[in-house]
Amino acid sequence: MDKNIIEQFAKMPTGNLSDAFGKKGNMDCGIKPVFPEARMAGPAFTARLQPGDNLGAHIALNQAPAGSVLVLDFRGYTGAGPFGEIMALACQQRGLAGVVINGACRDSLNIKELGFPVFVRGLNPGGTVKESLGEMNVPVSCGGVTVNPGDIVVGDADGVVVIPQENAEAVLEKAQQIVVNEAKIMELIKAGESTMEIFKFNELIAKKKG
Repeated sequence: MDKNIIEQFAKMPTGNLSDAFGKKGNMDCGIKPVFPEARMAGPAFTARLQPGDNLGAHIALNQAPAGSVLVLDFRGYTGAGPFGEIMALACQQRGLAGVVINGACRDSLNIKELGFPVFVRGLNPGGTVKESLGEMNVPVSCGGVTVNPGDIVVGDADGVVVIPQENAEAVLEKAQQIVVNEAKIMELIKAGESTMEIFKFNELIAKKKG
């Protein structure tokens, strides 16, 4: 994916991207940033992993190319924290854009201090084994969304949105137009107009009342 396109995605609010993609692509609200300022955008490098086992996660972070978002599918297991400060630093050093974990992590304060974007289903200080290799760069499920290798993954304070790579440019263009339109709406509100007037909700209400 062109670097310029990724940079433009990084500027887009996740809500606008979801709207531009037909109000879909957003992971469920269980997937949250470790710290609110976390922000990331990049093509997905995926791994399907065994719950409670993080050997495959180490393999994935060392295979993922710079600029990618590592999507680790621990199948929603939150009984242990298979990702922590050491792995976050390793990802940062390799130039990864961020990590999404369908599971838990630990060392949350240390990860915040690093400033590396990590999005997780939960936090758990529990340790893990290192026995299973996992599956690299295969379709995975995270937060109710299927993530394919190369899909664009964007995260901010509101959560994570996934855009299939074949839809990326069209969705980006729509999202940019939404930003322009919303700026105009906010100017109207500052000028004293109500949302009822701007969106013509009174007409909509009248039609619904029949």
